[in-house]
Amino acid sequence: MSWKSYNQNTLRYNDLGFTLDLSLMDIEPGFYQTMKLKIDKAFSDIKALEGGAIANPDEGRMVGHYWLRNAELAPTPELKAAITGPLAELKAFAAKVHSGEVSAPNGSNYQQLLVIGIGGSALGPQLVAEAIGQDAKLPIFFFDNTDPAGMDATVAKLANAAGLDKTLVLVISKSGGTAETRNGMLEAKAAFEAAGLDFGRQTAAVTGTGSKLDQFAETHNFITRFPMEDWVGGRTSVLSTVGLVPAAIQGIDIDQLLAGAAAMDVETRKPDLATNASMQLALAWFHASNGKGEKDMVVLPYKDSLVLFSKYLQQLIMESLGKELDLDGNTVHQGLAVYGNKGSTDQHAYIQQLRDGVNNFFAAFIEVRKGRDGNNIEVDPGTTTADYLQGFLRGTRKALHAAGRKSLTISVPEVTPFTLGMLIALFERATSFYASLVNINAYHQPGVEAGKKAAGEFLALLTKVRGEISAEAKTADQIATATGADTEDVYHSLTHLANNGEAKQTLGNTPAEDTFIA
Repeated sequence: MSWKSYNQNTLRYNDLGFTLDLSLMDIEPGFYQTMKLKIDKAFSDIKALEGGAIANPDEGRMVGHYWLRNAELAPTPELKAAITGPLAELKAFAAKVHSGEVSAPNGSNYQQLLVIGIGGSALGPQLVAEAIGQDAKLPIFFFDNTDPAGMDATVAKLANAAGLDKTLVLVISKSGGTAETRNGMLEAKAAFEAAGLDFGRQTAAVTGTGSKLDQFAETHNFITRFPMEDWVGGRTSVLSTVGLVPAAIQGIDIDQLLAGAAAMDVETRKPDLATNASMQLALAWFHASNGKGEKDMVVLPYKDSLVLFSKYLQQLIMESLGKELDLDGNTVHQGLAVYGNKGSTDQHAYIQQLRDGVNNFFAAFIEVRKGRDGNNIEVDPGTTTADYLQGFLRGTRKALHAAGRKSLTISVPEVTPFTLGMLIALFERATSFYASLVNINAYHQPGVEAGKKAAGEFLALLTKVRGEISAEAKTADQIATATGADTEDVYHSLTHLANNGEAKQTLGNTPAEDTFIA
């Protein structure tokens, strides 16, 4: 650690209050020269992407999330209108909810919001709500899984708070065919109807035009629908209608959120390594992981409001970069694993291993310089809790480096809509750059689709197994023979049915000896 290294390896955007410190990543100066051709290509690739080139060749789609915060960049008037029109409409809708012009069927103002989505359709809105939604006009709740007990718990919270009759529902799904979101919507509908409420009259949707959800919304008389364009992927959708509709309904300043992202875009769009924070960030990932994901990134935001930032980055980075094949069809098994929680909580969790255990990671510290609004108290003579938080950040960073562990530090003044927008844009572009550096498609997700297919096959088997349960006790082997299925898959189907009241299980000495009866 040296003052000279800090000055040489720190990039600041003074007007934005933003700093990227790579001084503890130990990047030798010659590294950048060896990467020059890849860097030039990455700058060229993202320029083409922002210009409307087909960036997802698997699906023949453009990738336009950068246009969302500056519609003037959209390559056609139609695409520009697809951004500005819905933005104006969602602002107007949120204002009507706040004023009571859009009200619950019983005439009351809406007092809380339930968002039903999964993946980017939940993670983005959750990040925004946790980071900058503390003074929300409408508290927000989520169905973000197909766990029935979790949904029951959320329904109970809604009922015990303002009540289901004062709950506005927002269903978010591009296709409307995503099972988890579809299931959540049907569970919510059942809960509302059980309370004597008309689900459709309290619900809005964000979805693709003509999708299954779009059709369901029309049939069930939803309040309104907002479009979800096919050129915006779920993991980069937080600044589209997906994230902006729930944020606006909460009363969050979405103009500042977009402005922060646009400001970071201006800086990171420049094809200049020396001043481009996203390119420097991507190169730091490449250097630390040997361009092959050989080390994980541990994200450590030292601010409670950013507790979900590492979870958000998990999807953005891992779904984008975790690919079996490169653009030339070679098997590469690329990726960059991301995990984290928050500081200084981690001083008492996994920092012990980071400091003394396996050196298979690099850390990304997120520093928020302002401790709190209002006055600080002294918890020790001359020392505040904000002082302690800064001390833990600086101390952990130094202790890790002393043990040969690399880290980078990103600093922002405070957590506001503007700075959150900056951070989102910074990592979105860094992810795009890294994908180009390692020659992969960041904008498809074949592994996710494979998982959905396998789940569908299990559900089909489950139906067959149900039909074989009778008054005669049978083993998994017997039912597997009857269905022509894998015995272990049959066994797991049977135990699932038994644990949910559809069969009775008698345990033997081994799973093969267990029997099942209606």
